[in-house]
Amino acid sequence: MSREPRTYILFLFLFLSHGMASHRVPDSRQDLYPLLQKMAEEIIDGSYLNALLDLIQFQSSHGWTADLSHRVLEYLNSRNVAFTIPSLQAAMENHLEQRLYQPQKLLEDLKETDAQQFRTAMKCLLEDKKDRLELEDVVIDLGEIRKQALQSPGVNRSLFLVTLERCFQVLNSLECVEILGRVLKGSSGSFLQPDIPGKLPRHLQEDAFKNLSAVFRDLYDQTSAHSQRALYTWMTGILQTSSNATDDSVSWVSAENLWILGRYMVHLSFEEITKISPVEIGLFISYDNATKQLDTVYDITPDLAQAFLERISSSSFDMRNTSTIHRLGLLVCFYHDLDLLDAAVAQVLLHQMIKCSHLRGFQAGVQKLKANLLDIATENQTLNETLGSLSDAVVGLTHSQLESLSPEAVHGAISTLNQVSGWAKSQVIILSAKYLAHEKVLSFYNVSQMGVLLAGVGTQAFYSMDRRDLLQVLRSTISLHVSDLSPAQQQGVLSKMIEAGDTVSGIVEIQGAFFKEVSLFNLRREPGFNTTVLKEKELRRSQALFLFELLSKTTRRPEELLRTALIFQVNCLAWKYWEVSRSSLPPFLLAALPAHYLASVPASQCVPFLISLGKSRLDSLVLDTHKKNSVLRKVQQCLNNSIADEFMVDIVGDLLCHLPAATIHHGVSPRAWATALHRLQDCPHLSPEQKAAVRLRLLEQQGLPGNWTAETTKDLGPFLVLFSGDELSSIATKFPDILQQAASKMAGTLLPKEFLWAVFESVRNSSEKSLSSDPSPGCHGVVAPSSGDIFTLAEANACWAPEDLLCMEEHTFIRNVELLGAVRGFDQPQLMTLKEKAVQFWDMPSYWKEYHIVSLGRIALALNESELEQLDLSSIDTVASLSQQTEWTPGQAKSILQGFLEDAGYRIQDLKSFHLVGLGTTLCAMNITEVSLIKISEFRVVVARIGTLLCSTHVLAEFKRKAEVVFGDPAKWSGPVLQELGTIAGAPSAWGLWLCCPLLVLMAETVW
Repeated sequence: MSREPRTYILFLFLFLSHGMASHRVPDSRQDLYPLLQKMAEEIIDGSYLNALLDLIQFQSSHGWTADLSHRVLEYLNSRNVAFTIPSLQAAMENHLEQRLYQPQKLLEDLKETDAQQFRTAMKCLLEDKKDRLELEDVVIDLGEIRKQALQSPGVNRSLFLVTLERCFQVLNSLECVEILGRVLKGSSGSFLQPDIPGKLPRHLQEDAFKNLSAVFRDLYDQTSAHSQRALYTWMTGILQTSSNATDDSVSWVSAENLWILGRYMVHLSFEEITKISPVEIGLFISYDNATKQLDTVYDITPDLAQAFLERISSSSFDMRNTSTIHRLGLLVCFYHDLDLLDAAVAQVLLHQMIKCSHLRGFQAGVQKLKANLLDIATENQTLNETLGSLSDAVVGLTHSQLESLSPEAVHGAISTLNQVSGWAKSQVIILSAKYLAHEKVLSFYNVSQMGVLLAGVGTQAFYSMDRRDLLQVLRSTISLHVSDLSPAQQQGVLSKMIEAGDTVSGIVEIQGAFFKEVSLFNLRREPGFNTTVLKEKELRRSQALFLFELLSKTTRRPEELLRTALIFQVNCLAWKYWEVSRSSLPPFLLAALPAHYLASVPASQCVPFLISLGKSRLDSLVLDTHKKNSVLRKVQQCLNNSIADEFMVDIVGDLLCHLPAATIHHGVSPRAWATALHRLQDCPHLSPEQKAAVRLRLLEQQGLPGNWTAETTKDLGPFLVLFSGDELSSIATKFPDILQQAASKMAGTLLPKEFLWAVFESVRNSSEKSLSSDPSPGCHGVVAPSSGDIFTLAEANACWAPEDLLCMEEHTFIRNVELLGAVRGFDQPQLMTLKEKAVQFWDMPSYWKEYHIVSLGRIALALNESELEQLDLSSIDTVASLSQQTEWTPGQAKSILQGFLEDAGYRIQDLKSFHLVGLGTTLCAMNITEVSLIKISEFRVVVARIGTLLCSTHVLAEFKRKAEVVFGDPAKWSGPVLQELGTIAGAPSAWGLWLCCPLLVLMAETVW
C-alpha cells in the first residue's frame, strides 16, 4: 500500500547509515555538542520529532561532517541501547508516521517541545528560502515536509492550535500571524470555531493586528456566522481600545477602522453606522481600495446599506455624481434617491448594478430597482437607441420589447448583450434571431461575436454551417458556450463535424462536457486515442469503459490511467495496480476490489485508508450497494463506530456523509460535533435516517428553532429542511430573510412541502400587498402574486392556490412565465390555471411563436392533444424544449411527434440524428413500424441518448433489434456496449443477460 512521502521519516536512518561507514572513535562522548547529545537522548527516548527539530537547529549554525554521525552512533552504543540500523529505521518510521496519522498526538508532542525546538518548528513553517537541509550526501527536504504537514488532514489543525497557543510567547507577533495565515489557508474555515477569538492575544502590535485581521477577512466566506460574530467582537474590542473616542457620542468607527474591518463592516449595528462622522466616511469612500471592499460586502442587509448611503450622502460626496456612484460597490444595489434622476445617471447606476447578483438575498428588491432605472434610462429615447447602454438590466425586457428591437440595434449592442448573464432561453431565441437577421450568413466570425446568445442559434442552422467554420468555433473561446447548447443543438454540431468522413479531426477538437455526445460507434472507429488527448474531455460511462480497455493495451503505468479520470472503470484500474504496482496502490482503490481484499488493511493502516477514501467520491467509486456496505463496515471498524474529536472528522473527510444514522446520533462526540456539522452540511444525499439523526442532534445541542439566534439560524441554514412546519414558523416570523436565503441556496433540489410552506408564508408576510386588478370573476380583493413574490419564492411558488394564480396580472405573468414554468411542484390544477393565463394573454396556441412555447416549461404539460396540434412545431428546437418534460401522456407525446413530422414535412426515414435527440421522450410514442423506419446510420450515433428513455417494452425491443444491426450478436456485447444501450439493453431477460455477458455477471460486485 502506498504511503505519503516520508523524507522526514527516513532522514535519521540515512545519516546514521552514513555514520556507520565512518571509522570508530573510542570515546563517543568526547567533544559531542550538547545539542547533539540531547538529540541522541531523544532518539533513545523515542522522541524522534524532537530529535529532528534539534538536528535542524544544530545544522543551521554548524557545518555537518562525517565524524558527527559517527559520534552520535557511538553515544547511542555507549548508553547500551541495542539499536541496529534496521530496528532504528523501523522504530523511527513507526513513530513519525503515527504522528502524521494521529494529529492529536502530534499536537501533544508539539506542546511538550522546549522553547528552542518549538521556535525551530515555527521557523520551518515560516521560511521558504531554505527548503533543503544537506548533510554531506544526505538531503532532508524541508519544503516537502512543510507541504505534507499543511496538506495532511488533521495535521494542519494541530499546527494551527499549537501555533495559537504557543507561538506568540516564542516568536514575534508578525511571524506568528504569518504562520497562522499559512495554516489557515489550507483549511476549510472550520478551524475558526467561536471559541478561537478568545484565545487570541488582546495586545498585538499594530501591524500584526492588521495582518491577522486580513487573514480573517480572506476566510470570511468559510467562517460560520457564530465565528464571524466572535471575530468581529475581538477586532472591534482592539479597535475601540485604540481609538481616541472619549464618550459614546463620538464614534470609534474611523475611516481606517472601516478599512481594517473589511467585510466585517456588515456586523456594525445600525446605530454605530449612523454615528460615523461625515469626515471619516468621506475619507473612507475617497480611498481607492474602498470600492474593492464595498464590492465584497455580499451579506449586507438593506437597512445597513441604506444607513451607509445616508452617511456618505452627509459628507461632501454628491450621490448623483458618476465618480461617487463608481465608488459605492454593492451599496449601489440599494440606491434609493430616484427623484428627478436623469437618464445618463440611471444608465451609470445600471452599469454598476451588474455586481448585484453577488448579493446574498434581496434580489427581488434589486430587480425592482433595475426596472425603475430602466424606465428612467429609456424615458426620452427608444430601446433601439439605448440598448447597448442598459447593462444587464436588459434581461428585464419582455418578449414584446425584445421583438420591437431592430436587427441593427441588436448588432450594434452585441458586445454588451453577449456578456449578460441571466437571459431566459426565450429571450436568447429572440435576440439571436435579430442578430442573425442582420448578419444573413452563419459564419465563424458572426458566431464568435454571440457569446451567451449562441444558445439561441437553431439546430438546423448549426448543421447548415460550413464545417471549417465549425472547426474554428470549437478551437476559439466561443467554444466555452457550447456547453450551454441543448443536446439537439450539440448533436447538430457533432453531425456536421463528422459527416464528411473525417471522424478523427472532428472528435479530437471536441472538449469538455460536449465530448459526452460522441457516440461509442464513432469512438470505435478512432484508433489514435492516448491519455494526453483525453485530458480536457469529460466522459460518460460507456466511453470511459471503452477507452479504459483501449488505453490499457498501450499504457503500462496505472497512474497514467488514473490521471485520465476514467472513474467508471476504477475497478479495472485497481486490478491493474494490484497486478503491476501493488506497493503504490492508492488506498482508496481497495474499495473497488472485491470485499475480501479490504481485509488486507491492517489496523495500523486504517488512518491512511480513511484519508484516501475520504478524499474520493464513494458513490462514484463503488456503485454496487452491497459492496458499498462492505466498505462502510470496514470504515466503521476502523473508527470503532465513533468519532472522538475534530481531528478524526478531518481524517474521514467526505466519508462522514456515508456513516450510518446511529453513528451520527450517538457516535460523534460533543467535541467533534461542530466540525462534523460543518462537513455534513455539504453532503448532497443524506438518507432519511441520517437526516433524522442530524435533526435529533440539533435539537439536543441547539434546542427548538424558536429559541435560535440569527447566527444559529444562518449556520444551520442547510438543515432547516429537516424541521416541521410548526418548528419553522417561528423562524419564518423572526428571520424571514435568513430563511429565504437558505431556500435560495438550495435552488434546484427537491424540498419538503412543509419547508416550502414556511418560505411561502415568510415571503407573503413580508412583501407589499397589492390587490389584483384582474377583471376575472373572484379576483376582486384578492392579493395576487407579484413579480417580487414569484422571484423570491422560486420552488415555493408551488404553494400558490390556483385561485391566486388565476388573479395574476398580465405584466406579472409575462415577466415571470419562465420562472413559473420551472417550478417542479405545481400540480395539474395549478398548471391548468397558468395555461389559461397564457391563452388569456397570448391568444390561442396556434398564434404562439417558438419563444412562447419554450418559456412555458412545465406549464406546457397542461396543453391537451387538440391544443398541442395547434402549435407550430416545425422547429426541432421547439420540440426539444417540449421533450424535456417527462410527464407527457402517450396521447400528448403522439401529438407532439406527429405535429413535428407534419409541420416540418418529414417522414420517419428522413429524420437526422439531431432530430432523434430533439424528439427525446416523444420517440416512445412511435409504434414498432415507425421505429423500424429510423435509419441505422442516424440511430447508431445517438443510441446513448435513446438508451436513457423509459419507453414501453415493445418499443425498446424494436430499438434492440436496431442495436443488433449496429453492435452485432447480443451474446458478444461488451460492457461498454451495454452501458451505451442503457434501457435498450434492459429488454433481454436476466437469463438473456447471462448468455450475453456471463463474465460481466460473475464480476458484478467489482464491475458495477
